[in-house]
Amino acid sequence: MRLFGKRSVIERIKTNPKSIEKIYLQEGLARADIIELAKKQNIRLENLPAGRFFQLAQGVQTQGIMAEVDKFYYRDFDELISQEDKPTLICLDRITDPQNLGVILRNSACLGGFSIILPKHESVEVNETVLKVACGAENYVPVCLVTNLSTAIQKAKKCGYWVAAAVVAAGENPRQANLNFPLAILFGSEGEGIRPGLVKHADYKLTLPMQGAGLSFNVAMAVAIFCYEVSSQKNKVKR
Repeated sequence: MRLFGKRSVIERIKTNPKSIEKIYLQEGLARADIIELAKKQNIRLENLPAGRFFQLAQGVQTQGIMAEVDKFYYRDFDELISQEDKPTLICLDRITDPQNLGVILRNSACLGGFSIILPKHESVEVNETVLKVACGAENYVPVCLVTNLSTAIQKAKKCGYWVAAAVVAAGENPRQANLNFPLAILFGSEGEGIRPGLVKHADYKLTLPMQGAGLSFNVAMAVAIFCYEVSSQKNKVKR
């Protein structure tokens, strides 16, 4: 896989330098910070003329920096839900846009304490586009790829998780809900929502109140709002 852009490459050097095979730099651009970090970790560097660099980047905006890295590493779901400090699970049903997944990763990393669960079918996986949008967030948010999301949710419940479903209407306002932890939140596609077979596992349904136009939030924005509220309540519980 390839990483594109300064922030993505720097965060990978800081957190997982062994996963980097080589860093490419476009000639003529000052990149002293990258060079210093890479040399400390004995990471190979290669300077390329602009034409060759752009050819290798295949039209992607890179800020003159890209890296060859190992294939993305997915965490084991059973290990994740069994650990003592259980993260809040963001379970994504039929989310296919890599831009959305990248934004969800980045927001989750900023808030902290979240993990993302993806099904193997009818879902985007962590690809180069996702990593570019995430800007290094993949290094701080565990991501699991499960065969069956319904089975994964049932396993989580057996490990003590409560399950909430984020629905467009008829759910409780998350700011007024008394959330229980550890928590897993289900999010569905913008067009079809969460599949009924998954909603049936939810202990409660949550809906974002909207006083404005009768539209709906982009799924990445909805996840950010829900997760901010989750973080707020989680911090209150810790106090």
